Amino acid sequence: MSGAHGIPVVSVVGKSDAGKTTLLEGVVAELVARGYAVATCKHHAHEVDLDVAGKDSWRHARAGARMVMVSSPAQFVVMRRVERELTLDEIAAEAARVGCDILLTEGFKRSARVRIEVVRRARSRELISDPSEIVALVTDDEGIEAPGVPRFALDDHRGVADFVEREFLRGARHGD
Repeated sequence: MSGAHGIPVVSVVGKSDAGKTTLLEGVVAELVARGYAVATCKHHAHEVDLDVAGKDSWRHARAGARMVMVSSPAQFVVMRRVERELTLDEIAAEAARVGCDILLTEGFKRSARVRIEVVRRARSRELISDPSEIVALVTDDEGIEAPGVPRFALDDHRGVADFVEREFLRGARHGD
């Protein structure tokens, strides 16, 4: 499913310590190796500092700058204040604006339309979503019921990337 601005938005959801970040890291690496431009967004329920206390950009933000930018030969980072939390469609529009093919998110369990749920048996034995709300299940627990939902092992990053590519990217590489 594409966001309002044309790129697909796929959210990885699950309980804390289920393996969401590890899965995303593996899927991102797989998709990038295949030539896709991938954007990611981690949802936090509270304000986070992306800079180290005391550094210049941190000081600029604390002084009230609406937007703080950091530029180096290898990175350009933008932090900007917002009046309200952006929607997934607005975040996808930002990703599309810089030429990304897909937005993969971690979290957004309430607002995500396309969800891949991660369940690690050592953490929990139940879904946080209704099975009808997920497009895939990544788990080490065969006892979780989600009829008709594709299942992947926790470490099957390639299989999940194949699924995402087939279902949401349809083989079109950025710049084609």
